[in-house]
Amino acid sequence: MAKLNLVLVEPEIPQNTGNIARTCAVTGARLHLVKPLGFKIDDRKLKRSGLDYWHFLDITYYECLDEFLEKTQGKPMFFFSTKGTRRYSDVDYPDDCYLLFGKETRGLPEELLLKHPNETLRIPMIDEARSLNLSNSVAIAAYEVLRRWDFPELQNKGELHRHRWTEANLT
Repeated sequence: MAKLNLVLVEPEIPQNTGNIARTCAVTGARLHLVKPLGFKIDDRKLKRSGLDYWHFLDITYYECLDEFLEKTQGKPMFFFSTKGTRRYSDVDYPDDCYLLFGKETRGLPEELLLKHPNETLRIPMIDEARSLNLSNSVAIAAYEVLRRWDFPELQNKGELHRHRWTEANLT
């Protein structure tokens, strides 16, 4: 099975990380957290954002970016940044790829992006905007990859329960 890896480098806001953890939980993506974190992992805001999905998480922690890069050397990686020159939608994503996102206030280190210009990707937005919210960016990227992989092992069909609605509610 194809596996998606979502990497947060030095995240600062617990609610964003909690939302991203929930995205990982419902999609089966692995979450990688690169320290230092701007919060404690037992932070109430972090747990509340992830709701009761924490037991679904496959999560790995790294002490620093260098440790993460050393342990994942040779793996396909994509770096999401407002400085990217390629659109995230114009890339082929191989199995077991890693999508990296930087801290909310500064993004990924520019020296890292300079080493990987072809893998530095941008989510389009208007010129006047600074950036999207981190958890929104991760969700957009994750679901683009999963869409291209035809949503492996994800439930693709729901079921309407007509008894919950009467005909009067539908008109």
